[in-house]
Amino acid sequence: MGTQSLSARASQGQSGRRFWSRYGVSYSFILPAVVLYIVFVLYPFAQSFYISLTDWNGFDPVMNFIGLDNYLKLLQDPLFWTAFSHNIIWIIVGSIGAIGLGLFLAILVSSRPPGFLIFRTVYFMPQVLGPAIVGVIWLLIYAPRRGFLYKVGEATGLDFLQRSLLANPQTSLLGILFASIWASIGFFFVIFLAGLQNVDRDLLDAARVDGANSWQQFWNVTVPQLSHVITMVIALGMIGSLKVFDIVWTMTQGGPANSSEVLGTLAYQESFNHTHHGYGSAIVMVTSALAVLMSVVFIRLRERRGD
Repeated sequence: MGTQSLSARASQGQSGRRFWSRYGVSYSFILPAVVLYIVFVLYPFAQSFYISLTDWNGFDPVMNFIGLDNYLKLLQDPLFWTAFSHNIIWIIVGSIGAIGLGLFLAILVSSRPPGFLIFRTVYFMPQVLGPAIVGVIWLLIYAPRRGFLYKVGEATGLDFLQRSLLANPQTSLLGILFASIWASIGFFFVIFLAGLQNVDRDLLDAARVDGANSWQQFWNVTVPQLSHVITMVIALGMIGSLKVFDIVWTMTQGGPANSSEVLGTLAYQESFNHTHHGYGSAIVMVTSALAVLMSVVFIRLRERRGD
């Protein structure tokens, strides 16, 4: 028995040494990224989840554990459902609008017309600015009496352009969506442009010879070859629409009268303005769960359809 135990240990030691000699360098490169991910992603996420189970106000050293009370309160909070409905509108209007326009522009310049580099730079430029800067730019555009839209309305006699979109509860969310779509088009444009470079031109030529018009070529030849790209950008758009915060906070802070409130701004308001850190963390946890769930379901459905 002793001899067999020693031989087994020796064999395990040799296999361990072989494993590290073969994969040690690879794991050495991966380890720093794993450590950073644990420290800056997993640990804060776990801490936020624990805070969501307490009534912590952000100042007291003691956190009182209250279980799922914050989540039950959340389900009965009409303001949460209002913010959630605004995120759904953002997904439908903001994501689909930006994705559709990005694909349209990518198709227009995919044949590399004269001025291709200029078009590509101009389309992508808003993406470089960042959401907060975009919000400030559009605040100046929407500004009453001195903004660009007001001046255009004054010059053309169009009264609706002289009314501030952000000051009206009926149009504030729409005004932010315009700004967000303008800023997001470039990101989707670049992704689609890269995807279009991999479309098989021989199939397009064959479809053209068979008499297919431009729409038929696009729908039956181009779109199937872009299916994985489309899946990715829609998933990114959905996640971005659920976690949107910067541009809304810069432009309206969720107002007026909560007409542009989204889950991100609501969580911020509850956590820092009302010192309800537990409740704010619960909103963040629900938002994260919804983002993961929607992405997984959409990708699974898309992959099943592709099979």
